[in-house]
Amino acid sequence: MSQSDYDRMAKAIAYIEDHQGEHPTLTEVSEAVGLSPSHFQRVFQRWAGLSPKRYLQVLALQRAKLQLRHQPLLEAAMETGLSSPGRLHDLFVTLDAVTPGEFKNQGRDLQVRYGMGETPFGSCLVAFCERGITNMHFSDFTNEEAQATLREDWPEADLISKPREAKKVLADMFDGGGEVRVFARGTNFQTQVWRALLRIPCGQITSYEDVAKAIGRPSAVRAVASAVGRNPIAFLIPCHRVLRKSGALGGYRWGLERKKAMLAWEFPENLEADAPLPTEQISLSI
Repeated sequence: MSQSDYDRMAKAIAYIEDHQGEHPTLTEVSEAVGLSPSHFQRVFQRWAGLSPKRYLQVLALQRAKLQLRHQPLLEAAMETGLSSPGRLHDLFVTLDAVTPGEFKNQGRDLQVRYGMGETPFGSCLVAFCERGITNMHFSDFTNEEAQATLREDWPEADLISKPREAKKVLADMFDGGGEVRVFARGTNFQTQVWRALLRIPCGQITSYEDVAKAIGRPSAVRAVASAVGRNPIAFLIPCHRVLRKSGALGGYRWGLERKKAMLAWEFPENLEADAPLPTEQISLSI
């Protein structure tokens, strides 16, 4: 998907949610993003795998489940054998964390290749080394901005621009499935949190409180939220699946519209065809 198409979908999702009380029609939403109703419906369906109306139904259902859940999702996931690796459509993600010594040397003697590419969620900076993907950031970076961003995590690494290779990495990631390894630089606590995020099934959401309980630190909710916010590998380590306990989206370092778009894109992975839908919360009239 091109950046312009992603921008339209993100804008549409924002418009639908911002106007829930007004029950916007399909025509009104399509006009807000500059497309005809039929074209908008086709593009949204192709991108998200479900209609705009169905997206809102499922989003309301998922948030209701989060508020009503008696058993934390991550606890249930571990009991049912979903603990590792994390499933992302047909993509299996495994985390290789730096050792304490590697953390201290800040990437010295490490060769990190990087480049930009297009994804279903817009332009993305991806960086990788022999041990896996080290960074993913959603933004349209210049080369100087890309290097500055990567230096925050790998100050001493040898950074090498490889735009063609980066495009292939992203294409394989979103189109090819298979197994992907990520190599993350973080503290022991951050790594614990990121491993817990990989246990959240695709198409599901959980709360910061649930993540804190999952790592055995139920009173460390603020520290968990901070570690979630420091995730250096967008989407693959799915911090976008963590919401506030109330069901509110909370923050997202790559923008709340992108977080909404990611959740919409993943929902078809876990739709329950016979699940009752909270129709009083549906905001799109078609």
